[in-house]
Amino acid sequence: MRALTVIGAIGIALSSGVLAAQAPYPVRLEFDTRIPMRDGLTLSTDIFRPDAPGKFPVILVRTPYDNSAAANTVRGRFWASRGYIYAVQDVRGRGDSDGKFYPLVTEADDGDDSITWLANQAWSNGKIGMTGGSYLGWVQVLAATKKNPHLAALNPIVTPSDPWRQFPMQYGAYSPSTISWLAYIDGHTLQDITQFDLLAVYRHLPMRDADRLMGRTFKAWHDWLDHPTPDAYWDQQSYQERLLQSPVPMLHISGWYDDVLPGTTENFINMTTRATDPAARRRQQLILGPWGHGINRSRYMGDIDFGPMAVIDLDTVQVRWFDRWLKGIENGAENDTPVRIFVMGENRWRNEREWPLARTRYLKFYLHSGGKANSLFGDGRLDTLPPMTEPTDSYRSDPAHPVTFITEADFHQMGGPDDYRPVERRDDMLVFTTAPLTESMEMCGPLTSSIVASSSARDTDWITRILDVHPDGFAQRLNEGVFRARYRHGMTKPAPLTPGEEARYDIDDWSTCIRLDAGHRLRVEVMSSAFPKWDVNQQTGGPIGSDSSGVIADQRVFHDRNRASYVVIPVVR
Repeated sequence: MRALTVIGAIGIALSSGVLAAQAPYPVRLEFDTRIPMRDGLTLSTDIFRPDAPGKFPVILVRTPYDNSAAANTVRGRFWASRGYIYAVQDVRGRGDSDGKFYPLVTEADDGDDSITWLANQAWSNGKIGMTGGSYLGWVQVLAATKKNPHLAALNPIVTPSDPWRQFPMQYGAYSPSTISWLAYIDGHTLQDITQFDLLAVYRHLPMRDADRLMGRTFKAWHDWLDHPTPDAYWDQQSYQERLLQSPVPMLHISGWYDDVLPGTTENFINMTTRATDPAARRRQQLILGPWGHGINRSRYMGDIDFGPMAVIDLDTVQVRWFDRWLKGIENGAENDTPVRIFVMGENRWRNEREWPLARTRYLKFYLHSGGKANSLFGDGRLDTLPPMTEPTDSYRSDPAHPVTFITEADFHQMGGPDDYRPVERRDDMLVFTTAPLTESMEMCGPLTSSIVASSSARDTDWITRILDVHPDGFAQRLNEGVFRARYRHGMTKPAPLTPGEEARYDIDDWSTCIRLDAGHRLRVEVMSSAFPKWDVNQQTGGPIGSDSSGVIADQRVFHDRNRASYVVIPVVR
């Protein structure tokens, strides 16, 4: 263990601005502290602590992305100078830690062991908090399932849901970009993935061999494909039901364009309505901003300017949270409004009491056409009137030419408020649009679609996307969802389609919060691929990831009196 003391004032530049106040504590750094795990391995932990007598609360960060990264040093000095011990740890098999990395399976026990060790050090007051985003959020909620008495507060940021439900797949549809994530964190050090043509990797057939194009074999990738439905393999990595037993206060944070947004919204809803501890139900808070997976970075995302209020003073929010639960300071944080949401379009923050909002009205907007809704130039219409007698819409789904999802190729951010007009020129998708709104409409809450459809194939995907069409035609993506048809009877009951079989597909399109001003239009797209957000369904009905070629499918979407198709929009007044 190497130790270093930093004396004097520390000015720290952060995403929320520059904090230049005099640091009340000098900071002592202890590198590569070895924390023992129950199986005898040790995990490398860099510890930043006040260089002063006394006992202090601990903020634990567990990361697969190198605990010696410059950002961790900045954060460590920030927290230690304010009277916290900041412990940033390489998870098992990463960085300087012992063992071999495999996603999630040991994180609950390793987090629990780390919490206990930190709580029992001479400089610790016995109260441990955790913070961090994405995988760093996952490790928090997994640790919380162990109900360690020293764990006093969490700040899970952009945290995915149970892995079989969202990452690396969403209800059976896989996210190809996860293979670039596995490559990036392969071995103990971060890997250079810029040398690879990632889209070529994602397109490779059979999909299960795509890792070979990156010169590697990922056990996790093959395990994921070998377990396409919830089973014992996924049970050991899942946490959401077990989390309900945790009494820990949690500050959940995400963005409307976060790749794994449902994890945050579901965890907040679950903990406020189903947690077994009544106090835990009251001690949950939620912040949802105009951000992607990297929160609170800029007022801009793509071509959209979300205004000067888009970036918040997150440092103050986090300090207030941990001061209350780790230091016991009676600052009233537990009485703060539990929900803070950013209303896009209006570009303002609003305080709410719950999520989803209790005053929401859920309106059905029905799909209509004269049977030619193909592309932006078709006759697809969307309105609140139920259909009567209408012809069916149809298109051909060719796995060799999937519909494009606008995104960079790697795993860091999947899409944003992008303009989908170039994609909507395709005939292998259906486009339904309302008339221009005559007055503003706020849509804020969960989005769902329900379509009645059939396919000539043995399996296919149904994807719905919801967009805000600006008066100048800019078609701003809000969110979308996917339904893999073989799971129409449930995730544990996969069954091939009978060609031509009609079925209703209820699709989770995640959530949004935006005000559409007069002159804007609401749009829904229906398609059977969105590559590379999800893998291309080869439509053979064979084992996922094993096809070397696909089949073209003739798709039909119904919208008549007995087979209405619609999107459910959360309207808030």
